[in-house]
Amino acid sequence: MKEQAWIHLFITYLQLEKNSSIHTTRNYTNDITDFVEYMKAAQIVSFLDVKGSDAADFLSFLFNREYSRATISRKVSSLRSFFKFHMKEGRVSENPFATVILPKRSNQTYHTLSEDQMVYSLQLVSGASPLEQRDRAILELLYGTGIKVSECAKIKITDLNLSLGTILIEGKSRKERYLPVGKFALEALQTYINDGRNVLLQKTNQPQISLFLNVQGLSLSDRSIRSIIKKRIGVECNDMKLRPYDIRHSFTSHLLKNGADVKVVQDLLGNEQLIDIRNYTDVTKDRLQDVYKHFHPRA
Repeated sequence: MKEQAWIHLFITYLQLEKNSSIHTTRNYTNDITDFVEYMKAAQIVSFLDVKGSDAADFLSFLFNREYSRATISRKVSSLRSFFKFHMKEGRVSENPFATVILPKRSNQTYHTLSEDQMVYSLQLVSGASPLEQRDRAILELLYGTGIKVSECAKIKITDLNLSLGTILIEGKSRKERYLPVGKFALEALQTYINDGRNVLLQKTNQPQISLFLNVQGLSLSDRSIRSIIKKRIGVECNDMKLRPYDIRHSFTSHLLKNGADVKVVQDLLGNEQLIDIRNYTDVTKDRLQDVYKHFHPRA
């Protein structure tokens, strides 16, 4: 059986049995395909010939190529799941990645943009051209709802209800949640849908259900949305290494700082696990001071 057939069987299993999202299956496909390319270079004939030592060598290869620890962890995890599936199906006798020790995640530091930084950055995107209208709508929606970039890329035009001010979001494992959309995001979305999106639609003859479109009038990818964030918000925050997740982190921080209940914020984010408030040190400090001043008799 050719390598692509093995990959196809695994991805089909993820889609049908695990109900995995397009974003998840794409990551699995890319990770396994990268290993296939490594196999060719290492002269490993097929998946049947992969041994534990080959898995360890691949790990060293990834480190030497200076992949981040998070990326390496994901790739190893993908391959472990891949071989585990084919082992259960009886195609391989052992899982070569079962004994590979995943690198420990480094304590990643997220940047919290201040409310003034966010407002100023959003105002810089004037909305004069179709692409600026689209970018303004994306940024307002990301900050206004706290959704992930991958979730933003999957939004369909029918998921948005402008009259009710709500949007349907498809999260991990295709779990859905309805979110409120604030007035600034609604205004930006209304402008984009009425003007900018219609202009972009003229670039293609194909009907499009995606809310956000690229210059060809086709669905905008999550990779393109990340580039938009770095281009638009990164200008204001050039003294820090801004990551797309920082907008979601700022959304969470600003809600908590202004007194929002942790459980409510968790539901808005679509998180199954309770938010660890220790990741929001500025919020923790402010909360401690407020509680101390309010309740201590000698404060």
